Formats: sequence, C-alpha cells, structure tokens
Amino acid sequence: MTHIPYLFKYNNTSFAHYWSKGVGKELLDQLGYVPNLAIAEKFIPLLYQWDRVGDQVIHDLFTKTGFSGGNASLFDYIDQKPLAEAQKDVFDNFFRHVDPDPEWLDRRKLQIGAELSRRPGLTSLIVLRDYCLMGGYESAAINKPLIYTGALKKGAAKRLTETVEFWVQIMKEDALEIPNTGFKSVLSTRMIHSFSRVNILGKTDWDSNKWGIPLNSWDMLATNLGFSLVFLVGLRRMGIQPSEEEVDGLFHLWKYIGYLLGIPIQIIPENENEAIEALFYWTMTQREGDGDTLALATALKDEPIHAYYPKQALMRQMMREIHLYYNRYLLGDYSCNQLGLPSTTIGRAAIINIWKTKKQEKRINEIGFRENMIVEGGREQENVRLIYQKFNSQ
Repeated sequence: MTHIPYLFKYNNTSFAHYWSKGVGKELLDQLGYVPNLAIAEKFIPLLYQWDRVGDQVIHDLFTKTGFSGGNASLFDYIDQKPLAEAQKDVFDNFFRHVDPDPEWLDRRKLQIGAELSRRPGLTSLIVLRDYCLMGGYESAAINKPLIYTGALKKGAAKRLTETVEFWVQIMKEDALEIPNTGFKSVLSTRMIHSFSRVNILGKTDWDSNKWGIPLNSWDMLATNLGFSLVFLVGLRRMGIQPSEEEVDGLFHLWKYIGYLLGIPIQIIPENENEAIEALFYWTMTQREGDGDTLALATALKDEPIHAYYPKQALMRQMMREIHLYYNRYLLGDYSCNQLGLPSTTIGRAAIINIWKTKKQEKRINEIGFRENMIVEGGREQENVRLIYQKFNSQ
C-alpha cells in the first residue's frame, strides 16, 4: 500500500477558505459541483512518480560534465551539431521517449495561447509574480525543493529573473518551434528539475515520507496549473476577458509545455473545467505554509528593496508597495495575512494600471487593436526580461 504522507490530510484552512469564500467559490460555481475530496486519494501515487527519463540524462551525462556542460550539449543536439558519440546516445535515448511533435499537437492553438499571454503586456508579469508565484507559497511541501536547493539564500531576485526569462522566452512568436529558444528553454528547465532532484535525493536529508519525491508528478501538475488556470484567473481579476478560443489555446499551450517538461500527459487538464477540478484536489490535500515558505514569501515581498533597479531607493520602496497592493487585490486579505504580507496605502497607485487594462480590454474587438496589443505587450515583456537580466544578474 502506498504510504500516505502528512500533506494528504484535507485540513488546509487557507485553501479551504479559497474554495468556500475566495475566488475558488466562483470557480466551483462555474464548474457546477464540488468535487468529491475522497477521490483525491487516487493521486497519492503521483507523489512518488517523477521524471525518470530526465533523471537518466543527469546520471548519464550531467553528473560528469556539470550542468552548464550538459546543457550546452543538449542545445548542440537540438541544433543538430556534432556531438561525441556517448553524448549523442544519451539524447537519442531521451528523445525516444519525448516526441517534439506529437500527433495531438495543434500549433495554431499554441499560437493563440501565447498571444493571450503576451497581449496584456506588463499585466501578465504582475499576475505571474503577485498572484501565481506568491500564492504558491501557501503550500509547504511544493516549496521544499526551493529550500533544499538554496533558492532562499540565493535571493528572490534570482528566482524572479529565472522565471521571467523562462516565461517570456516561451511566449514569443513561434518560440516552441524546433530549434527556437523557447523550445530549448523548456527542455533546459526539465534538466534543471532533474538535476535538482538527483542532488536533493543524493546529498541531503530530504524526507520523502513527508513530502513525496522532490519535484514529483503531483507537484509538477500544480505548477502547470499555476501557469494556466491560476494565471487565467489572475488575468480576469485584472480586467482581461479572454475569448473561448484564447482560453482553449492557453490550456493547449500548457498541455504541450507540461508534456515537454515530463508531466504524465494523462493528468494534464485539457480545458478549464478539468483544471478547476485538478486544482481543487491538489490544494485541498496541502498543508499550510510553514516557516520556510513564509521566509520565501517575505523574500519575494522585499525583493524590490534589494534589487538593482530602479536605481533610486525611494522608487524601489514604491515598487514594493505597489506589489503589495497587487498581492491584496489578487490573493485577497485572508491569504495575504496567512503569508504575513502587510497592507499598503501608497501602493494603491497600482489602481491606475488596473483601470488602464480594463479600458484597453473594452477596445479588444476593434479592427487591428488586438494584434497591436499582442505586439506591444510582447515588446513590453521583453523589456522587463532585459531589465531583470541586466540588473538582477549582478
């Protein structure tokens, strides 16, 4: 019988509040029923399933070359450059299990999903940072790998820089076409996950009885939901009203990305209703954040103060307050209080961007307006990526 770790206890008051009194209540109303929590126990084995295919690459190559060397070889393989026979064999075996162009893939839907992600511009990045990323700290177990890999010590700016780099690169036009940067970025991220897992299990006192295997399939699904469903909810909270075609494209996009990342294809949601049900099961089987995750939340809260941009200390303090306002606006008071996030008065200046976003969305069906927003939004996101790379890589 599979061991039931401590997190499957159905007593997380934070997430229970989300589904009974928070935004989750609207999602359940949309779904039309409350999922049977007892069914969640069938997902327990996923805590002990992981990307063995990716880990094999780490064992066969990355442990010998180091991560940078292994990653360079991966990119050379994708670019069809000459490789040593042993290295080529490693990646030949990997891609026997990973089809970059599966028969179910609809590249038109990928395009539409990426366009939805680009067209809100800075608003998309706000949702990712202040809703998806900060909200994820409400669970203890999923964040343990961050602690064990030293993410807290490295600082929130580094993690934000890496997240922005990953997300912006994969959302660019045709980014997931082989051998473009977005496609490489997804597979490189998969190697990061495997490299981290192999090192955590091999070099630390990780307790699998408590937390399952590091970066297991169940928690990887939750991360996928954070980028798809939770991101979608956040966009709507900010005033974006995606069409059915855009929503369908967003979930197809993250189905493909999730597949490339090694998440079992059968558990990745096909649509919004499936995603709502999956999010319910995952959140309601999580313990609340502990001291480690509260420390991560605090680090993210204070990231603007310790960043290198803007250069003026007063402006960095202002950015901190603005992000705190978005935290309250998107997550709600209950979750922010759970995470130890203070309220703010000065940060209410963020309302201007919300107002601007809603005003623009009213024009989305005007001829040429949507297309222009996709171009301008993508440019805005790229500028933010470059700022993070320049100032936070110091």
